[in-house]
Amino acid sequence: MKTAAASKAQIPQEVTADFTPEENAALRKAAWRLIPLLALAYFFNYLDRTSVGFAALTMNKDLGLTAAQFGIGAGIMFAAYCLCEVPSNLAMYRFGARKWIARIMITWGLAAAATALSVGPNSFYVFRLLLGVAEAGFFPGVIFFLTLWFPAKYRARVLAWFTVSTPLSSLIGGPVAVWLLQFDGVMGLTGWQWMFIVTGLPACLLGLVVLAVLADKPVDAKWLTESERNALQRLLEKEGVSAKTKKSMKGALKDPRVYLMALISFSFTLGSYGIGIWLPQILKTHGVSMGATGWVSAIPYFFATIGLIWWAAHVDKNGRAIKNLVIACLLAAVAMVFSISFANLVPAMVGITLALVGTISARTIFYTIPGKFLSGEAAAGGLAFINSIGALGGFAGPYLVGYLKDLTGSFAAGMIGMAVILTLAAGMSMSIRLFMKDN
Repeated sequence: MKTAAASKAQIPQEVTADFTPEENAALRKAAWRLIPLLALAYFFNYLDRTSVGFAALTMNKDLGLTAAQFGIGAGIMFAAYCLCEVPSNLAMYRFGARKWIARIMITWGLAAAATALSVGPNSFYVFRLLLGVAEAGFFPGVIFFLTLWFPAKYRARVLAWFTVSTPLSSLIGGPVAVWLLQFDGVMGLTGWQWMFIVTGLPACLLGLVVLAVLADKPVDAKWLTESERNALQRLLEKEGVSAKTKKSMKGALKDPRVYLMALISFSFTLGSYGIGIWLPQILKTHGVSMGATGWVSAIPYFFATIGLIWWAAHVDKNGRAIKNLVIACLLAAVAMVFSISFANLVPAMVGITLALVGTISARTIFYTIPGKFLSGEAAAGGLAFINSIGALGGFAGPYLVGYLKDLTGSFAAGMIGMAVILTLAAGMSMSIRLFMKDN
């Protein structure tokens, strides 16, 4: 409720000077109709991914998983996600966002809950693989969907209120996950099995709500007046005509910016999941009890939520998205090194917090950029391609940290490795300015 109230207070003030009264009214209605529902869906989407880190506190022993095996299982869903991302988004472009996003949510909810049936490493891998196939296309699909509803001037703030679910899912999900782990023995199930079931099935119900509530584009929205529908559609069509964008998938795949952005997305996704998946076990090495882990792990995400909203508002107001993307990647890299420079918990938490502020804010800033040079089928397929390569970072991050933990006995090497990759991402972000104006 706090998030919704804050957005309600800000949206009218932000758009009044740039749009007509009818456009303002349509944009406010669309924001209230679409963003809370999509943000809640993304909340459970991200919760499905990060809760596995808390499950590992007891699941690894039950299933006989080594650190490397857990890293493979936690990340393998991203390999399937990557392979199915582009086909999924092109299917969404063909069949419509409403039906396809609903389909994605229902199937991923079932796959997430089914992870409770794991009995060893191989079955754990299979269920995580199925989860990746089911989830493929959700995030880039929503990003593409929002470009059909909101003009560029409005988009950074809208993306912020959508992606704020990322830190919020960890802020709230950590304590909830630890609480669910205490359900050991209830109805013959372990605590980690209850955690997968309880965090997975709500997505199925939300999928049915999406089917009933979303509209593919403004002209289909019966909850807008005719004048509001026409005004918003004209605004978006005018912006599309004036923008110099690639419109076909073939055109997108010939654009070097698409490949640069895919590599940048890989880098900050690697950093975000490399920390998020392993955070409960990092805290365990600092002597934090299992009961306190959920609450302590929520601290970095509380500040990441604040940082994300502030940073998105700053970019919306002042532009210069590429410059801010560079700063966010560098902040994350420096903070990761800082987090391992001290043996005490407090400075480690400061470093982890700033690293998550950087990687999570980078994601929101990043996705305001592709819409400036991609539209239509190119946007649907191009965003999916970018995100599919980026999603491999979700596999590489947990695996890299787990592999180096087995090799060296500590998490320090993993943090340094991720910091190097994020520094390279900052350099790649700067190179984008060679291809387009930083605005």
